[in-house]
Amino acid sequence: MNSLAKVHDTDTPLNVAASDHAGGDLRSASAGIKSVPQRAIRQRLSELNVLESEAIHIMREVAAGCSNPALLFSGGKDSIVLLRLAEKAFRPGKFPFPLLHIDTGHNFPEVIAFRDYRAAQLGERLIVRSVEDSIAQGRAVEQPGQGRNALQSVTLLDSIAELELDACIGGARRDEEKARAKERIFSFRDSFGQWDPKNQRPELWDLYNTRVQAGENIRVFPISNWTELDVWQYIARERLEVPSIYFSHARDVIRKPGGLLPVSALVQPRPGEKVENVHVRFRTVGDMTCTCPVESVATTLEEIIVETGATRITERGATRMDDQTSEASMELRKKEGYF
Repeated sequence: MNSLAKVHDTDTPLNVAASDHAGGDLRSASAGIKSVPQRAIRQRLSELNVLESEAIHIMREVAAGCSNPALLFSGGKDSIVLLRLAEKAFRPGKFPFPLLHIDTGHNFPEVIAFRDYRAAQLGERLIVRSVEDSIAQGRAVEQPGQGRNALQSVTLLDSIAELELDACIGGARRDEEKARAKERIFSFRDSFGQWDPKNQRPELWDLYNTRVQAGENIRVFPISNWTELDVWQYIARERLEVPSIYFSHARDVIRKPGGLLPVSALVQPRPGEKVENVHVRFRTVGDMTCTCPVESVATTLEEIIVETGATRITERGATRMDDQTSEASMELRKKEGYF
């Protein structure tokens, strides 16, 4: 097993947070793990089976209806789930699409190493396009003190044009953020790559229209109806490896109003700021200059499931500083071509 990844032993029972942990701290919640009765486990697994079946159906619809799709794979937990769903949808054959990653150059090294490891393990083609190259070519302009998440839109749209993609499969979920909540599973983008929430197609009875005009494309979200808790329980059930930074570890951080900012070669304390060494884990991974971990003692998937069941803040709301600049940050980026 890769040293940057961890896998869960599912021989032990799945656990969820008891209701009396909802208002407590994460340490006490993890300490009070309770085994779920077998009937509750069977019911939960049945719900995961329904979500899995829907996602596999969506993947196959993309393969059948689109001429040149790609699956966006960053090495994060949601795209790891997408890879397992693609395995179940298309194995023993090869995936009918390549893997594509838009690399900001600000990614966590553990996640990039896992991305390469997992793609090689599956034997699938991985295409990487770099925001650094877009900046060097003058296609994107980096603003001092701001992350590169927004700049990914330029590199993504250029990659779609270069590779002539008509669909990109992504791991976005409706529970992440309110702009995501109103997005369709097949999200249509115009010839400029823009998303218009008022100009989307109906998806009645799970019927999807994959027709696009020249220059248009679709972003497809097979796990749109999943929650963060569903993702972690699926990872536990399927015994999937994930990057080690999703589990509790000691890390130097700076306490900012928007969260704990991890110290790195790209982020150094300003005069007067104090560096603390704290046990944290990441709920989501992205640009390390604006992605914050949360304090945590969860070292296993069971403990992560407990913490996730107890939290009342969405993962992006708790960890993404670039989403806190405006109530409409995500929606504005999506209208510019973001994932």
